[in-house]
Amino acid sequence: MRHSRSSSSAMLKDFSVQALFMGLLTAFVGSASSFAVVLHGLDAVGATDAQAASGLMALSISMGICAIVLSAVTRLPISIAWSTPGAALLASTGPIEGGFNAAVGAFLICGALIVIAGLFKPLGRAVAAIPAPLANAMLSGVLIGLCFAPVKAIGFNPVLGLPIVVAWIVVGAFKRLWAVPAALAAFVLVLTFGVDIPDGALSSLEQSLVPAAEIVRPVFSLAGLISIALPLFIVTMASQNIPGIAVLKVNHYDPKPGPLFAVTGFFSLLSAPFGGHAVNLAAITAAMCAGQDAHADPKRRYWASLTAGVGYVILGLLAGAVTAFVALAPPILIEAVAGLALVGAFSSSAMSAFQAPESREAAAITFLVTASGVSFGGISGAFWGLIAGGLMLALSRLVSVWKDRSQQR
Repeated sequence: MRHSRSSSSAMLKDFSVQALFMGLLTAFVGSASSFAVVLHGLDAVGATDAQAASGLMALSISMGICAIVLSAVTRLPISIAWSTPGAALLASTGPIEGGFNAAVGAFLICGALIVIAGLFKPLGRAVAAIPAPLANAMLSGVLIGLCFAPVKAIGFNPVLGLPIVVAWIVVGAFKRLWAVPAALAAFVLVLTFGVDIPDGALSSLEQSLVPAAEIVRPVFSLAGLISIALPLFIVTMASQNIPGIAVLKVNHYDPKPGPLFAVTGFFSLLSAPFGGHAVNLAAITAAMCAGQDAHADPKRRYWASLTAGVGYVILGLLAGAVTAFVALAPPILIEAVAGLALVGAFSSSAMSAFQAPESREAAAITFLVTASGVSFGGISGAFWGLIAGGLMLALSRLVSVWKDRSQQR
């Protein structure tokens, strides 16, 4: 009991207003910059508005509690997020046989794989061994479709689409961190003043302030496993969990990756029955909590991620109102906000994919097959893109070895 009290007392002494502010800012930026991607992804795989709201709420609360638990236990600034690239993957995959129930079954499989990757080192090493150019090419192929949405929104209606894009460009020129929240604010203004809202819509919006948690009966299928579960697992590990550890190490923290992966997988399993796709270590917002802006003393920065966790839980309880409000707008407008939120991720993944000359062709094949959106045998292009690129890379390496041996002779 004494140890518990002294531990709590030490935590309170570590608290600072600076960390509190950074944590709340992290929660706002983390939610505002990508909730549109999550809603669009869940909708694309067959979720109803109520199920999408339930999934958004489950993800927010799960990642909030996960951040609180990990930060309090480790005393490290462990930032948690939903899998934004994973949601973009769902958007590019579209409906599968079995509908949203099959997608939820795939979410559960993905969560289990993340737990196993954390506890079973060979699986974690196998994921890390996937060539980075191919993983980045698959991710950029997944993202490019949504990144077209801002241009399509302007073509759909310049009066509605242009303010969103202009707000992102102008604010981003001064402060990149606020670019997507500015686009979101422009979306709200456009929806409020530029879209005819049906009578009674606002009253229904008030009634849906707190969403009802909807349990979705999972259906397990081969199509769900190959089209959603495996690509979602690879994207989440390669573009979120592994970079999340890298961000912590850059800021001179050295946590054991395995247990962190396993805990995020556990919270993914908890959110999946309610429609949430995946919870993971944050990559972008991790830098906000782990950096000097959170506090000058690295040992006191964990309060930023802990506070962010509280913020995510609160924002999760507002998911119903957010979803109902977004549903009032033409879908292309929220897709535009989602696309703008993913421009940075697309550019960095594309650059990393094509940087090395020896793997450039294999990365191009992975990108093109994935970006085509074509599915074969009910299996999404993301999986086939990784397979095609892997075969091309293996062939290139075999030819290179054969040429070297020929020259030696």
